Amino acid sequence: MKYPLQVIKLIEVLKKLPGVGSKSAERFAFQMILWKKSDLSSMAEIISATADKLRLCSTCGCLADETHCRFCEESRAASRAICVIASLRDAYIIEETKEFKGFYHVIGGLLSPIDGHGPERLEIEKLRKRIIASKIQELVIALDSTLEGDATALFLKSALSDLPIKISRLAFGMPLGSSLDYVDGGTLARAFSARSAY
Repeated sequence: MKYPLQVIKLIEVLKKLPGVGSKSAERFAFQMILWKKSDLSSMAEIISATADKLRLCSTCGCLADETHCRFCEESRAASRAICVIASLRDAYIIEETKEFKGFYHVIGGLLSPIDGHGPERLEIEKLRKRIIASKIQELVIALDSTLEGDATALFLKSALSDLPIKISRLAFGMPLGSSLDYVDGGTLARAFSARSAY
């Protein structure tokens, strides 16, 4: 039997979330149907306000509130280091380790010719200008230990090799084929403290 149209619409919206397939979306939808109207309204308000309350920082690409990016605070300049990450969530994962005190720079994904993600997506020139303007001395590449992550790291190293900076990459404790999403804090902290020149 076909679900009512509103249920189908709710399922389709929920399927847009990462890792949520048809069955999970159906479970979530039928659970939400049982919520009080006030809870549904509250959730709708929070989702609706997200675009107004959050923004991507034009400098680093991390999440910022309406007026302030805590990842670009002047206190971070003292380390003279910048950490290249693939997604804005990675900054929060790394921050939990308390091992890195410098700036972040989100490149917005990894090289993947199969998916049509080429070097132009990385905006290397923006990163280069930031390195020079902020007098950066070390570039830390904190990308997933996957084929795409390795290819992107090699590309970054090559593209920025003319700059007088140390280029390092997370190493010790990062299992091959792992994503930062699934690496525990202790392992990530060791990977930072034992990073090597790249």
